[in-house]
Amino acid sequence: MMSALTKGFFLYLSKNRTLNRAAKKWGLKLGASQVVAGNSMESMIVKVRQLNERGLLCTLDHLGEFVSSKEEAVEAADAAVRTLDAIMSEGLNSHLSVKLTQLGVDIDIDFCLNNMRRILEAAEKYGTFVRIDMEDYSHYKLTLDILQSLRETYQNVGTVIQAYLFSAEEDIKKLQGVPLRLVKGAYKESPKVAYQQKKDIDENFMKLIKIHLLSGSYTAIATHDHHIIAKVKKFVAEQQIPRNQFEFQMLYGFRTEMQQGLADEGYKMRVYVPYGSDWFAYYMRRLAERPQNVSFALKGLFFK
Repeated sequence: MMSALTKGFFLYLSKNRTLNRAAKKWGLKLGASQVVAGNSMESMIVKVRQLNERGLLCTLDHLGEFVSSKEEAVEAADAAVRTLDAIMSEGLNSHLSVKLTQLGVDIDIDFCLNNMRRILEAAEKYGTFVRIDMEDYSHYKLTLDILQSLRETYQNVGTVIQAYLFSAEEDIKKLQGVPLRLVKGAYKESPKVAYQQKKDIDENFMKLIKIHLLSGSYTAIATHDHHIIAKVKKFVAEQQIPRNQFEFQMLYGFRTEMQQGLADEGYKMRVYVPYGSDWFAYYMRRLAERPQNVSFALKGLFFK
């Protein structure tokens, strides 16, 4: 099992701004091309179309986070709108995922809100849904506050709840009716705010899934854990929860056979498809999550 030290090392690298800047010039290295759908809009469109043709839905993430200037945040918002334009013009079956740190939340909250409103206006025009990705705990409450503010005007927006947080159950009950993506959680958080043991996280994850489904709310279950997926299948069958009330989600490039299998069984299966040159932080978090991902990366590095 990957040690906490190794996980912490990759998460530390993910926040290293110098390495992030350098990685933009490297191109997709270290095996990243297996889990990032290219640097360009053109390469992304090809990959998403291939997934759609196999019955897989997508959500697109134009990579980037922790911008340091308003100019960078505006560029990120522009890229998000261009991604929505491409979804519409190319007839892609996809939603959009965004990060508030990429849109300037650490610079100015009102400025970030205006960027989000511009994105949501475009998405609303195209009948597309936008998911606000949840980031580390320092942005957790702020993200929920921004979501609440945006949903006063827009219904085509939701967010993510991380099962490792102690507050997750209370928060999910407040968010009944809001389309949520439920995840275990990918950041290294303090024992003061988050479960540290896999068993505890898994138990809370299933609890949250059941709460949100039983409330009648649309639920995206984002996991590569086949044990969890089997439990969800059993639960929805027992509770007669319709398949149009939930979907499974997995990351681009991971457990592709299982993704296809779920789609072939008639479940909604959505692939989280990241693309763009700002790939380093995203990729380091994937390496931090599971020990299998490190060998996966090395395989991609040496056996392209």
